[in-house]
Amino acid sequence: MVNPSNTIGLIAGGGQFPLLFAEAAGKKGIQVHAAAYVNEAAKELEHRVASIQWLHLGQVGRLVSFFRKQGISQAVMMGSVKKTRLFTDIRPDLKAMAFIAKMGHTHDDSVLTAFANLLEGEGIVIRPSTWLLPELISPRGCWTARKPGSGEKKDIRTGWRMAKEIGRLDIGQCVVVSNGTVLAVEAADGTDATIRRGAALSKRGAVVVKLSKPGQDLRFDLPSSGVETIETMHQSGASLLVLEAGKSLSFDRDQMVALADRYKISILAMDDHQF
Repeated sequence: MVNPSNTIGLIAGGGQFPLLFAEAAGKKGIQVHAAAYVNEAAKELEHRVASIQWLHLGQVGRLVSFFRKQGISQAVMMGSVKKTRLFTDIRPDLKAMAFIAKMGHTHDDSVLTAFANLLEGEGIVIRPSTWLLPELISPRGCWTARKPGSGEKKDIRTGWRMAKEIGRLDIGQCVVVSNGTVLAVEAADGTDATIRRGAALSKRGAVVVKLSKPGQDLRFDLPSSGVETIETMHQSGASLLVLEAGKSLSFDRDQMVALADRYKISILAMDDHQF
């Protein structure tokens, strides 16, 4: 019989977060049983968990059945799911259709929170995604050798205000600003595409601001960044990345900062109290 206190369910999307979580859980002797989304989660996850069930988006009943079979009473949700796939690769089962019918809209946070509530109604408590990896939470401060310039500081204020507003409207988490003008707003195409669109319109280095949404459920969908973010900024000509301290994730932070220093990109983590 599975010991519930020594077992965790993992609802896995794309990226390295699910892999890091499974590795951290293994080091603590915690068995991980993963419900992984097809074409999103890494195949490598199969080698880091006790068992895995591959699912298509919308197969809620199958997910619940898998967790029940494994004796799962607690789980985490992490990893990315490309929003564009919601229109091309979703196979809703009866439980999912009943869930969708109760939803008045499909805003990210509302759907995720409602989904978490559905699982908790099935006896599966959703824990914060940073439960085993608190070191991934972005610390406050300027992480890089280069500090923001005076012009960039003005753009930080503009970007912060605008990012919070698009977050309030549940549009996205990222904006690109230059010389007081918002050049790009994150939509279904994601952060990297937003950086490329925005920086292409700037005649000088653009400021990228990526924040959590006001009232965001901090158990999941925290804004994240890493080495790939810095590479995209460098290729696009963006000069400053602003993150939200305590409410965002930064992967491979040492490598991320080293790369930013090489490219003369500044990384700054702030919070609302600084405004």
